[in-house]
Amino acid sequence: MAKITYIEHDGTKHVVEVANGLTVMEGARDNNIPGIEADCGGACACSTCHVYVHPDWVAKLPEKEDMEADMLDFAYEPDPERSRLTCQLKVSDALDGLVVQMPEKQI
Repeated sequence: MAKITYIEHDGTKHVVEVANGLTVMEGARDNNIPGIEADCGGACACSTCHVYVHPDWVAKLPEKEDMEADMLDFAYEPDPERSRLTCQLKVSDALDGLVVQMPEKQI
């Protein structure tokens, strides 16, 4: 179980516990957190679960695979360093304390 902080574009924070084995996207969906649409349901076939990872966490996450990097090209204002698709981030104890911020909109 990991506590993850989701920050909406307007600064509203949601701190939730997400079970190991789920994705960061599923944690948002299951807790009704606005700002992560996840139109493809987690298949890495869209960019509607795009977030900006807090700078302290960028180096702690697994590297982006090619498919995720390709999908981020379609995201709203992607940041080369901080942008990630939450459907590609598997929750484990190592993610306890992760902080992500949603962009202004998902496209």
